[in-house]
Amino acid sequence: MPQIMVKADTLDAEAERFDIAPLRQPVFLNSVPKSGSHLLRNILRMFVPAAQQYRADFIQWPNLQQHRGAFDPARPMLSWGHLFFADASAFETASARRILLYRDPYDWVIARARFFVSEQFSGNMDHLKSGVLDIDELLTMMIFGLPGKAPSLNDIYEMNAAAWLGARVHPLKYEDLVAHLGDLDSPAAESFFSSLLDACGIDRPDDWRERVRTGSDRKQSATARENLTGVGLEFPATLGARHRALVDYQAPGLRALLGYS
Repeated sequence: MPQIMVKADTLDAEAERFDIAPLRQPVFLNSVPKSGSHLLRNILRMFVPAAQQYRADFIQWPNLQQHRGAFDPARPMLSWGHLFFADASAFETASARRILLYRDPYDWVIARARFFVSEQFSGNMDHLKSGVLDIDELLTMMIFGLPGKAPSLNDIYEMNAAAWLGARVHPLKYEDLVAHLGDLDSPAAESFFSSLLDACGIDRPDDWRERVRTGSDRKQSATARENLTGVGLEFPATLGARHRALVDYQAPGLRALLGYS
């Protein structure tokens, strides 16, 4: 699998300021890659003891059988990954509370392209960093994939998001997460994070806002947009009409299924 180069954060030391209760049941944070995986993980780390955080790897289909212990109900852990929906994944995670995080496919295309050309990503696609391809070509490749190297947008969303919606999950939109982080003192944010913690089986502490602010500090995430290095291209803030049409062609009905109009 490709390698993700990230620097260690200081969130374990930050978490020592809080009185953190033990996790009572396994929790698995599943997500579409480049949908805020590290952001959600870092927030919830402020509510789970370090000893109950499964850090061996991001759990994915190829390494699932190596990390089955992450879902042992006798030893509750908070784990995270990008896991396909299939018989084995549904079976192995059956004891866990499942959180499913995804983002608007239109924005995902840009985030994926930016990450692939950054220094934080290393794999069999380093030629994309050469500067030979223009932005339109890179964005198109993110939609349709690269044969034998990277799956298409539809392939990723079909098995990492859409199929899980037919299972027992607590779905989260990245856009909702970010919006409520920007207005933490609002009743809507309180309802949102209360629902998230309840889905994880975590009692909401009185200092939940401080914990969320600490975990969501973008300086602590090496994969946040502004912390990516080596990105020599200026990507658009939003996907243009032509590439939005290509997304709709490649994955018809996907955005509506995920709750985007």
